[in-house]
Amino acid sequence: MSDDDSDDDWFEQAISEDPDGGDGPSTQTDETSSTGAEDDQQTPDSDVAAETSEFEAALDSVSESTSTTEDGGADSITETGAVDASTDEDGGDVTAQEGEGALFDEDFASALDSAGGPGGDSGGAAAENPFEDDESFESEIPRIDLGIEGLDGMIQGGIPQRHLMVVIGSPGTGKTTFGLQFLHHGLQQGEDVVFITLEQSRESILDTADERGWEFDRYEREDRLAIVDLDPVEMANSLENIRGEFPELVREFGADRLVLDSVSLLEMMYDDQARRRTEVFDFTRSLKEAGVTTMFTSEANEDNPYASRHGIIEYLTDAVFVLQYVRGDTQETRLAVEIQKIRNANHSRATKPYAITLDGIDVYQQASIF
Repeated sequence: MSDDDSDDDWFEQAISEDPDGGDGPSTQTDETSSTGAEDDQQTPDSDVAAETSEFEAALDSVSESTSTTEDGGADSITETGAVDASTDEDGGDVTAQEGEGALFDEDFASALDSAGGPGGDSGGAAAENPFEDDESFESEIPRIDLGIEGLDGMIQGGIPQRHLMVVIGSPGTGKTTFGLQFLHHGLQQGEDVVFITLEQSRESILDTADERGWEFDRYEREDRLAIVDLDPVEMANSLENIRGEFPELVREFGADRLVLDSVSLLEMMYDDQARRRTEVFDFTRSLKEAGVTTMFTSEANEDNPYASRHGIIEYLTDAVFVLQYVRGDTQETRLAVEIQKIRNANHSRATKPYAITLDGIDVYQQASIF
């Protein structure tokens, strides 16, 4: 039984309370009865006295249910447990079921207890919290690795599939390398990937990958990799058409991973802040509809290395990685990565050093920044 069913049961129970029989806690009494003959012999005065006595007793015990036959037969005070009695249409007695007490027989806690948990069980057992076991809950979500050694170890279980991510960093922190390494790992896993660049040419991207031995040209020949170089102005002018066609194109290609480098150039095409936010939001929504795991790169804000240039994309994505330069007391400059957020995943919040090598980005998970 669901929580909604339990609420309905409470409501039905509440409205079915006997208006004359009280809905508060009942006090157990000894069952008393009188025969029909004795009732026939009672005088009007004795009837009034009996009714008055019963009313006073009801006040003293808060609430007691009674069952009366239509033909003036025996009045019997029912026993225990806030048991309600009712009379059917033909005047006969309907036997009260034991254990069906009023909703607030004792207190609010007992009412919740008697109503049962999400599974419909009653009897005081606490309902199990379906989210109490985080690992069990999270394991049901399909996950993927970034393919960046050390950084994957900082994320428990990996990135949820179909998430939107953004890598924020100033020039030279390795944002493009981050994105290419993410795609290369997917290719190694047998996935199909797409790289959209607004900054470099297709040939430049192929050269960068080949220098690291990632063989992007081979994957492209095998139709497992698509590299698209777009002019940001042309993309901004035709973004509405791209949004409409993009999900279908991605599905036709069968892309599992996609990188857009960089979203900052697209944002710069709109002078109006409101329109910029609307356009970027609609574009990210189209990628969600396409069902592809997407990574954006974004320039960092000049005054705040933890924010994107326009402060928009980090609010529209599910995961945020920050790449930055860190200078210590000795003025030594090091590269550091930090995970700001990942929805539906546990992750380290430590700032860790990393290096950019011919093998790509390598995060030193066990090291301190200084």
